[in-house]
Amino acid sequence: MAEAVLAGTAVAELMAELAALDEPRAREINAKHGDDHGVNLGKLRAIAKRLKTQQDLARGLWATGDTAARLLALLICRPKAYTRDELDTMLREARGPKVHDWLVNYVVKKSAHAEDLRRAWFADPDSVVASAGWALTVERVARQPDGLDLPGLLDIIEAEMRDAPERLQWAMNHCLAQIGIEHPAYRARALHIGERLQVLKDYPTPRGCTSPFAPEWINEMVRRQGE
Repeated sequence: MAEAVLAGTAVAELMAELAALDEPRAREINAKHGDDHGVNLGKLRAIAKRLKTQQDLARGLWATGDTAARLLALLICRPKAYTRDELDTMLREARGPKVHDWLVNYVVKKSAHAEDLRRAWFADPDSVVASAGWALTVERVARQPDGLDLPGLLDIIEAEMRDAPERLQWAMNHCLAQIGIEHPAYRARALHIGERLQVLKDYPTPRGCTSPFAPEWINEMVRRQGE
């Protein structure tokens, strides 16, 4: 009981600290990307560094439903402490892009349940959930491709990517590029699919950054590998 009271007190104090850090301009910028918080991420990481790993506190922060609090929770949690069902529930609650991305990359990928969840999410009817399955598949393509049906993935991408909802489309496109970059045997087909579908071809890309258009992305990364 005492630990619960202390955790509750800490959550309340941190919520007040986060509220004080909320900046209208940052909130406005984040809103353009679908995120509903105004806390500078550098300051958020500084708080996490101060707190270090605190699983009970992370659970309390997540339970608030507040985006900044959930981002902080993901920075101080212990990824391997979550059950498979907890992670599934958390992902389905995580609608904002930043919380979704951090949950997948900082927590799920470090969990023993990552592969089980990848399979479960991959073809989920909810496109946001499915995008997490594809993001985990990108990780497999790059690091542990054995057992993956790469031609089958390319078949799905070719048939579905152009008309997929935005977040799912981005994840499929990343998978397409990763296959082309990492697997020379499938590079020509990956390039062909990208050229034919033209997904993200006109996406505005800052000077010095690599275009997300798969053919350009693949060719640039292969060029760098050759250097």
